[in-house]
Amino acid sequence: MYWKYAARRILYMVFSFVVIVFLFSTLFNTVMDNTVKMQLREQIQGELLKKAAELTPEEIVQWQKDRYQALEARYHLNEPVVSRIFWRAINTLTFDYGKSTIITSSAGEREVVKIIKEVVPRTLLLFMTAIIFDVIVGITLGIKKAQKPGKIMDQTTSIMTMVLRGMPSWWLAMLLIMLLVYTIPIFPSGGLHSVPPPEGFAYYLDILYHLALPVLTLMIIGFWGRAYLTRNIVLGTLQEDFIMSARARGLPESKVLYGHALRSAAPPIVTMSFMALLMSIGGNLVFEGIFSWPGMGNLYWIAITQNDIPVLMGNLSVTTILYLVGLTILDLTYGFLDPRIKVGGKA
Repeated sequence: MYWKYAARRILYMVFSFVVIVFLFSTLFNTVMDNTVKMQLREQIQGELLKKAAELTPEEIVQWQKDRYQALEARYHLNEPVVSRIFWRAINTLTFDYGKSTIITSSAGEREVVKIIKEVVPRTLLLFMTAIIFDVIVGITLGIKKAQKPGKIMDQTTSIMTMVLRGMPSWWLAMLLIMLLVYTIPIFPSGGLHSVPPPEGFAYYLDILYHLALPVLTLMIIGFWGRAYLTRNIVLGTLQEDFIMSARARGLPESKVLYGHALRSAAPPIVTMSFMALLMSIGGNLVFEGIFSWPGMGNLYWIAITQNDIPVLMGNLSVTTILYLVGLTILDLTYGFLDPRIKVGGKA
């Protein structure tokens, strides 16, 4: 039954996330302990400013000691290492990441959840837009190549694939910035929007304007390889017996190609496209840095350079859950496309 397969796959996703979070909690335990202790001292100093006038020096010392012990108990810092790892993992699983040490949101807030909520849509906007154009152009070109294998277009585009597919995205990004920003000033050099940002509908148009060059760069890098793989998959499917039978029955070539060959080749093409999206969920640290795109990759870099461990932990957690959810959706989608998956491959 397909629903049993779906339930098993979802449970496996949840189990994997829990294990990974406990692993993160164990690896970052010592650093997180030091970070929380530092934040507690800052909190106590802030509270003391309001109470100092009402207390004697001896009472201030005792109040600081009592307050620190109370906060230690609240955050489980007075408990054994295993207990601290457990409670920190529970907080991560419930998306309670605490406060950052340095980084703030655009509204000046230090809640890690609010900081990450700002950057996730930006990364998804950039890479999902690029993947959509990449898939459309790549699959269309791949089908055209499969229709006329060995011809001029097939040979030319195959050479272009070998040249561009191995090119680093950051290197192509720098070339396009030099060409289309400074030599021929068509696009802005980077950022999410202009400074100051326009208002109303012009604000969204401005975001699309800043989005154009990064998307163009990612699409140029990606669609050549996708076209080549699509060409090989479709070309292999066109050699199958059922395709020969369909042609023998006098079906139009377009129906044979799109109704039979492309449908049969859909599972690997869907997998290829979806995996490309999943690999970009966490953001590309170097790529987002080149275009000053304020996404998850850029946040990783800032958190690492400023040693903001709560933000790094939160970013890792969100990236992990998004990746696992994406893999699960891919598996469930594959279950519809390939009947063998529904019974666990035993058919």
